[in-house]
Amino acid sequence: MDTTYYDHGTAAERWERAQRFFDAKDYAGAARVLAGLVEEAPEQTGPRLLLARAYYHSAQLRRAEAELRVIVERDPVEHYARLMLGRTLQRQARHEEAERHLRIASALAGDFDDRDRDRD
Repeated sequence: MDTTYYDHGTAAERWERAQRFFDAKDYAGAARVLAGLVEEAPEQTGPRLLLARAYYHSAQLRRAEAELRVIVERDPVEHYARLMLGRTLQRQARHEEAERHLRIASALAGDFDDRDRDRD
C-alpha cells in the first residue's frame, strides 16, 4: 500500500495534522487529510465540518456545500453547519436559498431580531 504524508498515521494523528494545516491556513492541505478521514468515518460530524470549512476557505464552494448538506440532512439543528451552508450559498450568489439557512441558524443560536420580539 502506497501512503503519502496526507494519509499516513492513525486517524488521531491525521486529525491533528489536518487541524495544523487548517490553523496554518493551508486549507487545501487540510482538505486532503480530512477527505480521507471523512471517507473512513462518514458518520463523524467533526471531520466533515472541518472539511467543509477547508473547502469554503479554499473557494471550493460546491464541495463545501455538499459536505454541509450531508451534515444538515443528518442533524437539522446543527447550528454551525446551517450558518456555514448559508454563507457558502451567499458566496455562490444564491442569496434567496442562503437566507433560509441563515434564518434557521440564527433561530437555533437564539438570535432573534427586534422585529420578532415586537410581534409578541
